[in-house]
Amino acid sequence: MDSFSSSPSSGSNTQFQSEQLKNQLKAQLAQAYIEQFMETISTKCFDKCITKPGSSMSGSESSCISRCVDRYIEATGIITSTLFSSPH
Repeated sequence: MDSFSSSPSSGSNTQFQSEQLKNQLKAQLAQAYIEQFMETISTKCFDKCITKPGSSMSGSESSCISRCVDRYIEATGIITSTLFSSPH
């Protein structure tokens, strides 16, 4: 039998491969999103909070970084939930 012959299981096999491909794509998109998210947080919060780069962070710089990351994560969550919530 060649690879183009149809058999009862070929449809389900193709559907299984399609689902695998979708899952791989979702995983890759999620990874890319996380990488971009971390890069954005790092850049924005560093630029905002680190005024005098050195070998260590001051307490105020550390607090600023923590607050900045928390706010960015919270804002992203609000935006995401608003975009993906169904209209009422």
